Amino acid sequence: MTARFTPLIIVLVVWTLPAWADLYAFTDENGVLNITNVPSYDTRYKLIHKEPKSAPRQSYSSGSLRSMRTAKKPLGLDGMVSQAAQTYQVDPALVHAVIHAESGFNPQAISPKGASGLMQLMPDTARRYGVRDIFDPAENINGGVRYLRDLLQMFGQNKRLAVAAYNAGENAVLRFGGIPPYPETTHYVSRVLSLHSRYRRSG
Repeated sequence: MTARFTPLIIVLVVWTLPAWADLYAFTDENGVLNITNVPSYDTRYKLIHKEPKSAPRQSYSSGSLRSMRTAKKPLGLDGMVSQAAQTYQVDPALVHAVIHAESGFNPQAISPKGASGLMQLMPDTARRYGVRDIFDPAENINGGVRYLRDLLQMFGQNKRLAVAAYNAGENAVLRFGGIPPYPETTHYVSRVLSLHSRYRRSG
């Protein structure tokens, strides 16, 4: 989100934009203040407001193997997963594994790239699958499972390729003819498949 304001209302802007966002700004040659909560390659933008450490929405790098605590599962999560998995014929253990790896079961998780919610849907993916509230657990799971179903169909039910595509995008998997050689993606695939085995054993 980027906005243009006059310098006289900078304080108002800082107070009205989301409290959990980092804010960057610069004043252009016309004296107009430009504010954004999206980091930019434009070096004119400088950090003017830092997200507080107590921010309600945690930010994860999708597919990262960095240590993170698993949040308490949202009420009714198992039922939501079972229903979506049954509707779209996807192994519920795989859905649980993806949610675990993507967000640690935190429905408010946001990645630095903008992926959000339990299954870390990108905004374009959410729109493609009709997800209106990306932070609503049921809607997010429904959209994420539909996407996972489509990836499994695209790659002949090959879980490794479908999971790689969930992380890096289907075009990357098609371009490389397999799992893209990105460290994040190769680690992500290993992580999800390991979790998948664990959830299958636990029933």
